[in-house]
Amino acid sequence: MRWGKARESDNVEDARRGGVPVGRLSLGGIAIVVVVGLLSGQNPMQILDQLIGQSAVTTSSQQGAQPQAVPAANDPEMRFVRSILGDTEDTWQALFSQAGKQYRDPTLVVFRGGVNSACGFATAAVGPFYCPADQRVYLDLQFFQDMATRFSAAGDFAQAYVIAHEVGHHVQTLIGIPGSMERARQGGASMEGATGLLVRQELQADCLAGVWAFHGQQRHNWLEEGDVEEALNAANAIGDDRLQHQAQGHVVPDAFTHGSSAQRVRWFSTGFKSGDPDSCDTFAAQRL
Repeated sequence: MRWGKARESDNVEDARRGGVPVGRLSLGGIAIVVVVGLLSGQNPMQILDQLIGQSAVTTSSQQGAQPQAVPAANDPEMRFVRSILGDTEDTWQALFSQAGKQYRDPTLVVFRGGVNSACGFATAAVGPFYCPADQRVYLDLQFFQDMATRFSAAGDFAQAYVIAHEVGHHVQTLIGIPGSMERARQGGASMEGATGLLVRQELQADCLAGVWAFHGQQRHNWLEEGDVEEALNAANAIGDDRLQHQAQGHVVPDAFTHGSSAQRVRWFSTGFKSGDPDSCDTFAAQRL
């Protein structure tokens, strides 16, 4: 991916030097870990045990230890993040303008270890997330390494897909999807399950990431051989069924919250092929 062709965003905040140590888990942080564990099919207690173990190691080695150096703000990873975010801004500003609406850029916060957000405290174990309360995307760059080692989903376009997916949640906030979901829930619609509102919300964000990918390619012709496969592989790697099978050896569709691997690939591909946000109405879809 020739991502250097994109405009770099000014809406990236580097919070790595002021990151919150992993061991300082608040009640809000514990709640987030529990939720993420349930979403990914992992045992939340195992995640907490791991974090507590990391905290103990950190505490015991604090004295005399040298702080880990933080890369410069203009290192290649940060330039990559700013470039991808900048290109999502260009895409959604144009699409919102065509629809007679105004797009408000989100802020992307790069952190290390842990971070405080308006949605509570979160650690790197949570993975990238979007907080609608402050309209910010939060990303620990270590997740990109984890994608390659844990999920076998390496590549810059796979990483760009992750950022674009979180920006997709911001787009949903701006067009009122959370409010519509709440009204549907009050009307009796289920949040959980293979066809629940949470799955539909996540699959729509995948589709919106595909819409961005379509328009980014139209502007820059920046994709190289294998790039699309990287994004599809990433979508496949983080499907609920695959994560559940890895964590517990079996699949529980009633516990799905993000969609199966096949569904995530299908909806990203839908957005990428059409470039049309209207093709991403997962809430009306009979077949996910």
